[in-house]
Amino acid sequence: MELMTGLDLSLFLFLFAIFIYVFATNIITTQHKVYLLFHFFMMIWPLGQVGVHTTDQPHLQILYINTSFVGLSMLGFGWLLFTKFLVNVTYRPSRKALMLMLMPSLLVSAGVIWNPWHAFISTVNDGYEQRTYGPIFWAMVIVLLSYYVYSLRILLKAFRTRQLPQDRVRIANAITGIIIMVAFPLLDLMLNVVFDPWLPVIPGLTSLGIVLSDLYFVFSLKKHRSLDLVKIAQQDVMDTLSVGIIVLDEHDHVIEMNQVVNPRLQVAVGELLDLEEMLAGFTIDPANEEAFLHAYRTSPSQRIQTEITLEYDSSLKQYFSLHVGPIIVNGRRIGKVVTFQDISELKCHILKSQEHNASLQERNRALIYMQDELFQANRKLEQMAITDSLTGCYNRRFLMQQLEHEVLTNIRYKIPFALLLFDIDLFKLVNDTYGHVVGDEVIRRTADAVRSSLRRTDILARYGGEEFTVYLPHTNKEQAEMLAQRIREVVENNEIAIGRGRAPVSVTISMGMLVVEEQSDLQLDDVKGYLRDLFSKVDSALYRAKDNGRNRVVNL
Repeated sequence: MELMTGLDLSLFLFLFAIFIYVFATNIITTQHKVYLLFHFFMMIWPLGQVGVHTTDQPHLQILYINTSFVGLSMLGFGWLLFTKFLVNVTYRPSRKALMLMLMPSLLVSAGVIWNPWHAFISTVNDGYEQRTYGPIFWAMVIVLLSYYVYSLRILLKAFRTRQLPQDRVRIANAITGIIIMVAFPLLDLMLNVVFDPWLPVIPGLTSLGIVLSDLYFVFSLKKHRSLDLVKIAQQDVMDTLSVGIIVLDEHDHVIEMNQVVNPRLQVAVGELLDLEEMLAGFTIDPANEEAFLHAYRTSPSQRIQTEITLEYDSSLKQYFSLHVGPIIVNGRRIGKVVTFQDISELKCHILKSQEHNASLQERNRALIYMQDELFQANRKLEQMAITDSLTGCYNRRFLMQQLEHEVLTNIRYKIPFALLLFDIDLFKLVNDTYGHVVGDEVIRRTADAVRSSLRRTDILARYGGEEFTVYLPHTNKEQAEMLAQRIREVVENNEIAIGRGRAPVSVTISMGMLVVEEQSDLQLDDVKGYLRDLFSKVDSALYRAKDNGRNRVVNL
């Protein structure tokens, strides 16, 4: 018993350590949240097993056993949900879909807890150290196997249809993980349940299988960064540039860099960038270095540039153009971009053509052109930070930052404003009928139609998936209702051609509206909390519009 308790306790602590590690070392995307939920279900089993072996009180033992098997029952749901997010990064299940996926696990869990007529488990010698299992236990086994078989089928189908190597590697890792997870509990079932009368008990097989699969999966995630979609997108953009890029936060910590950054710079993500120490490894004109470092320290919002030289030996030198520019969003500096552009070839030509003024001017124009290209690349990065790549609308992060300033101004000067929240009705049917390519086109064309009907001062942002929000400044209730109806009608009358001789697609939207006209003298201490309350109300209006038949506007 002490061996089983120690083993399960060790495995639980190990799983908990992995949970903390994943939470602390990753940007928490929706996919990470789903994975952590799945990981939480995995931790319940060994924790319950520890409890069973630390008491001889039957009423406590059955409590711990129920805890273990409820966690085990929920594993199937957790894995299926995670599988769907893994094969489709844009997957957003409806409440109905979630309930359908969850229902088998809930029913089995209810049977485990209720244990009617000992249909799940019964004691042996008035205790649960040795126990017999009933039909509810075997129903749980069948439900779990059904979850895993269905998940495996989804993964295999995705593996066969994906073309990108990184997608196939990610899915292959998930398939390996599910095989490991199922193999050990099945072995535990055979050895310790089916053949229990003839074989000695081998403790911890299910816990060991859970730990091994989770350890393998976390290693795979860390190695391939399978869920870190934000970093993947940023890295893909930066690695296409021929310029070394280091992105700093407002405290000069390195948050990203591309592959072109010279290995001799010894820069690592997460570390503080000491520009003066880094420049010590280069040759730079002392006067230029002093002016550059002074501007870097005292004028962080200015764009500054200098030229540095990396000397390998007396005959081999490499020249770089070092450029530092601020990243500014909504007038606030949120970081810096440090770029290294290899200008060795250009510099060589300039040095050789100092006696030829015409050639020198030509090379200077080339340098200016490259600097302009770099400036445009920086502008592209800044634009990507505030817009949605599919629709060209502002993203949710930018909207919330903008509204924090707007709402404070509106309340201070008693300016009326309105919020609209709408999503495309029955969008899942569009995806299921025409595919996700057409679905993306429907989202894009719907955004274009809405944008064409807005005023110049209105802000349209993609709130998530097929859901959008519109901020209407200086707008009273009558104006907001008129604009909302105009948006709804424009979308309803918008026909989206899908090609291949098929009829165009038309969609409708359901919209919630909230107008804030009568401003109070309230002093907001928590503008974020106030915004959450506003969006909670307008979200309720949206759901009411859905419940009332869709294609309508509900005003709170």
